[in-house]
Amino acid sequence: MASAAIDQMLMGRDEPQGFSFDNCRRNAFMAKQGVTLPKARSTGTTICGVIFNEGVVLGADTRATGGSIVCDLNCEKIHYISDNVYCCGAGTAADTEFTTRMVSSRMELLKLRTGREGRVISALRMLKQYLFRYQGYVSAALVLGGVDVTGPALYTVYPHGSTDKLPYVTMGSGSLAAMSVFEDNYKVGMNEEEAKKLVRDAIRAGIVNDLGSGSNVDITVIKKGSVQKFRPYEVICKKSERQGDYTFPVGTTVVTSSHEMVPFSALKVTDEEVMEIS
Repeated sequence: MASAAIDQMLMGRDEPQGFSFDNCRRNAFMAKQGVTLPKARSTGTTICGVIFNEGVVLGADTRATGGSIVCDLNCEKIHYISDNVYCCGAGTAADTEFTTRMVSSRMELLKLRTGREGRVISALRMLKQYLFRYQGYVSAALVLGGVDVTGPALYTVYPHGSTDKLPYVTMGSGSLAAMSVFEDNYKVGMNEEEAKKLVRDAIRAGIVNDLGSGSNVDITVIKKGSVQKFRPYEVICKKSERQGDYTFPVGTTVVTSSHEMVPFSALKVTDEEVMEIS
């Protein structure tokens, strides 16, 4: 019934010029018919990565949120995949945690079976096939980076399984602010210190401009044969100190009335009845 009415409403119209509001009218009509429209999901995170001349730098904030509530001020969002591959996770904390654990175990089995260090593309293949199978219902938006025999590699993995390979990437609700920093300051052939500063500035931009991101900046530097973790690399949201003295002397508040407390030992049982439970 609803679909027939929608078809009739849109039938016979010429192709609109400029921006079309047909979908807005359609959604309003469906809402009146009692159809529950899907709600937008916010990842509440800023994660990013950049390639420099010797490897990859990954960065993330440390705030975990549940709706409008800050659940954790120091959540670790850079996950271990293998000795040369790490992954930043945005989305549902449980989904990112267990998805990366599953791929980490598979990468270890692959290493034992082949006798060689796993490649970044192998972890990417496992992640995208797993996420595509669930059609986006596993809420894990990932930034995958590492260094293997082919050199440094950096990918984004979306919850529905699509991927991108780029020299610098961002994900999460603060990704637009972080991407603006990358597009303004990225250059080819950066050294390690320049890459760390760029990632720091990108995560800081996400924290400042996005309420779902906050607390500290975590950074992981992956190079050939070595991994360095900086947790935290920088504290952005510091807890402020109280400016005044909030201790008040006894007698500040006027006592209007008082009642004498009767001790429990002074109470006597005057009537007792046992209730039978069948």
